[in-house]
Amino acid sequence: DFLSSLGEATKPDGTVEQIGPILVKWLPRLHAYKGYCSNQLAAKALLDQKKQDRRVQDFLQRCLESPFSRKLELWSFLDIPRSRLVKYPLLLKEILRHTPKEHPDGQLLEQAISIIQGVLSDINLKKGESECQYYIDKLEYLDEKQKDPRIEGSKALLCHGELRNKNGHKLYVFLFQEMLVLTRPVTRGERQAFQVYRQPIPVQELLLEDLQDGDVRMGGSFRGAFGNSDKAKNIFRVRFQEAGAGQAHTLQANDVFHKQQWLNCIRSAVAPFRRAPPGPELPELPELREEAEENDPSVPKLRAPKRPARSSAVEPDESAAQSGSVPDSKTLRAHRTSGGHRKSREKQRKETLV
Repeated sequence: DFLSSLGEATKPDGTVEQIGPILVKWLPRLHAYKGYCSNQLAAKALLDQKKQDRRVQDFLQRCLESPFSRKLELWSFLDIPRSRLVKYPLLLKEILRHTPKEHPDGQLLEQAISIIQGVLSDINLKKGESECQYYIDKLEYLDEKQKDPRIEGSKALLCHGELRNKNGHKLYVFLFQEMLVLTRPVTRGERQAFQVYRQPIPVQELLLEDLQDGDVRMGGSFRGAFGNSDKAKNIFRVRFQEAGAGQAHTLQANDVFHKQQWLNCIRSAVAPFRRAPPGPELPELPELREEAEENDPSVPKLRAPKRPARSSAVEPDESAAQSGSVPDSKTLRAHRTSGGHRKSREKQRKETLV
């Protein structure tokens, strides 16, 4: 359909005036590859298993040597849809870069880029869930205590790969969303499995320690216990927060790049569980009702009543107040006169002292 639409839009000179509407209409159909890409891991494992048969291996070898195969293995053809899908965003961005700003395809090409990025995001999500479930189904538990519903319920596998423990034994380690699982690869007939080693560590209880080169000697040989030649590189340690909850594991990566990749993945997984707790709540402030009423223009302002002016008259004597009688004018005049004589005598005494 895309090819026919593109052919109809092509002019006799081989140019296409507008490709945006064709892309916007066709790109959502690429969601059909979601199931195909999500099954690639299981398909690759099945192909590798079938290659153990000599007849299948002989047939594939003859196909590889024939001209029609272009010297490509069978898996290269099976992986073409996925490899082509990831190239569409780059192709569309390059077309947009050479499109004039005033061209009607400009906005449509941006919409097409958004569509294909959404398709790839959905495919990657589905592929990640399928890969996670594929490895969960291959886990073998030696003890019922090793089982954890957080392993079975995982939807994403953050990191996995081969590491060595302190004794030099190969382990295959899985970092799920909420669990770190150490395993030993085993073969059951033609089926590969992963035997859970020790107790899985919940990410919420996981402590990571980045060890410097030479801090730990690796290898369980008698000679290595007394020599300095076995000092390990690219090592780190994982353990429970509580010392008695489980065993600590010193792990060694193949090189610095793989070690850093493991450290980054583990730190990213642990980070959501290490967030600082919320601070204490601030006490509620008292309501400033009086201030609010003063500042509120809708509330009428009441003027305080004026205080009466103080009288210049002398207050009545305490004895008179107690007796309930009010002094007359002569008494008041005599009181003022005696007060004046007292002040004049005090003034004369001060002058005499000076």
